[in-house]
Amino acid sequence: MFNPTVARLTYRALLGRRRALILCALPVLLLVVAAAVRAMVGADDEVTTQLLGGFALATMVPLVGVIAGTGAIGPEIDDGSVVYLLSKPVKRPSIIVTKLVVATGVTAVFTAVPVLVAGFILNGNSQQIAVAYALAAAVASVAYSALFLLLGTVSRHAVVIGLIYSLIWEALFGSLVEGAKTLSVQQWALALGEKVAGDGADITSSVGLPVALVLLVVVTVGGTWLAGQKLRTLTLAGEE
Repeated sequence: MFNPTVARLTYRALLGRRRALILCALPVLLLVVAAAVRAMVGADDEVTTQLLGGFALATMVPLVGVIAGTGAIGPEIDDGSVVYLLSKPVKRPSIIVTKLVVATGVTAVFTAVPVLVAGFILNGNSQQIAVAYALAAAVASVAYSALFLLLGTVSRHAVVIGLIYSLIWEALFGSLVEGAKTLSVQQWALALGEKVAGDGADITSSVGLPVALVLLVVVTVGGTWLAGQKLRTLTLAGEE
């Protein structure tokens, strides 16, 4: 199901000079802020939780997911070059799965790794907070990549819709509105982080771990399957 040629082309598209700079901007900002906060207030578990939860997981991870997920296939559909890819003897599910793997890897590298480093800078991984949020970011990367990859196949305005979703639903409603938290990838990922963190860490999720894991699987598998079905439609259109 993994095609090295498709993966290489996708990596090249995602890590081009302009997109790579955009992908680096938020992680670098997180590390700069973490270093500044540590210098000003010292090691503080509460401040660490607020920064990694309020900025990193709630804002940075979904935004990077938008860039990687939609960028894995959206530009090819917009400029019509996807027709050339679909004309090759490559199975359509293989294309989607490969792009999902690449988008997930890019999202995780540009989110989970900086979150882990920022956590160590802020409090030296006290209460396992750094590891907990890094693991939550990695898990969220999978679901966001599937969700935004699907969005990239169904809409030419995927980036705009993804930004609205990330900034309004995940960063705002997903953090503040109780009813919306149940349908937030951020909260599902936090359920796993809560399990990993120490007993004294103030990491809580509005969703239980079993339910969160089920919802993460449903979104990932469902998004991947729907993206594959949409790609089949695009194949028929190209052949016609």
